[in-house]
Amino acid sequence: MSITANDPSKKSWIKVPENSDFPIQNIPFGVFLTRDDIITIGTRIGDYAIDLGALHQLGYFEGIPLTDDIFLQNSLNDFISDGKKTWRLVRNRISEIFEVDNPKLRDNEEHRSIVLFTLDEIEMQLPVQIGDYTDFYSSKEHATNIGSMFRDPDNALLPNWLHIPVGYHGRSSTIVPSGTRIRRPKGQTLPKGADKPEFGPSKMVDFELEMAFITTDANKMGESISVAEAEEYIFGLVLFNDWSARDIQKWEYVPLGPFLAKNFASSISPWIVTLDALEPFRTESPKQEPAPLPYLKQEGKRSFDIHLEAAIAPKDGTLTTVARSNFKYMYWTMAQQLAHHTINGCQVNSGDMMGSGTISGPTPDSYGSMLELAWQGTKPIALSNGETRTSIQDFDTVIMRGYCEKAGLRIGFGEVSTQLLPALP
Repeated sequence: MSITANDPSKKSWIKVPENSDFPIQNIPFGVFLTRDDIITIGTRIGDYAIDLGALHQLGYFEGIPLTDDIFLQNSLNDFISDGKKTWRLVRNRISEIFEVDNPKLRDNEEHRSIVLFTLDEIEMQLPVQIGDYTDFYSSKEHATNIGSMFRDPDNALLPNWLHIPVGYHGRSSTIVPSGTRIRRPKGQTLPKGADKPEFGPSKMVDFELEMAFITTDANKMGESISVAEAEEYIFGLVLFNDWSARDIQKWEYVPLGPFLAKNFASSISPWIVTLDALEPFRTESPKQEPAPLPYLKQEGKRSFDIHLEAAIAPKDGTLTTVARSNFKYMYWTMAQQLAHHTINGCQVNSGDMMGSGTISGPTPDSYGSMLELAWQGTKPIALSNGETRTSIQDFDTVIMRGYCEKAGLRIGFGEVSTQLLPALP
């Protein structure tokens, strides 16, 4: 089935501002609370949110096999479970409805008043009920930087890193949508030169510039998903700030890895951009040497050219962009991550989320965390208001943005914005 929604020549009868992340070719999916305090599944074109539950009730999805309540839910899980054929049919139909020359909804004022919302009339929610969350560690530049800081720079990568997509299972209960403020975590740390740990608020809270993909029901327990078919089970991507408390992590991560340093909060952008929408922006991923084992070998362009940036706004609101990176730098692709995740028969369900790991590029301004940007505190980052940072301070807001751009077409993710509040007493 062709992806007619991706036609770059299409225009919408909804006005789309210049350089918007959400032209008619995007059609992301999310969940929002309406002005009438009703939770619905929706999409977005320009600066308008579109109530898909209302569209469905009004008959605009006639001919597509959808249950009556598929969009009248507080998560996308059931819709995602319907599979890629349904996602594509729905995106294509939405594209038809809002195409500039289609009068059916455009000229029906009553229906428009029911279906369309300005952004100040809605409150975005977590788009999926996340049952399980896995965080990978798949940026070679990031892994090399961390290994150089804490181990031997000549042997920065651990022996297994070039052979498997390294990952760990994180906590899904504290994944929150953009705009949700978080608290500075507390835990044990071992101060430099000390021989006993102390307890208190983390002094080294950091952001991690990541992306995450959302899966559909992919397999039964005991079954594996191949690299070749993995993308059939990936619904779409979000921006992902996987917060980290570096001082807590340094003390606790041996022998079993991150725990309190990572499970206190992770933030995602509220609109899921589908893999279909990103199709025009495919690109080559980094060459893998040594060649991976046969079950991880892939063909074709399996990465995406997604420009990423992270900015810090202190309490006075002055914004400073501190990092610019790109999703295409990822050494291990999403297809390889999902294939490796299931090679042992691990079951993957609708709404599961998998983080990329910090996305760092080859230059210092493209590093995806303050740990790298300030190089373990030795190179403080200057903010535009004259302040400096080596980590995130109380009342700082971290804003991450991402977008693709090619031949005049821009598809974006909006932003994930999160303010850090002081630790509770």
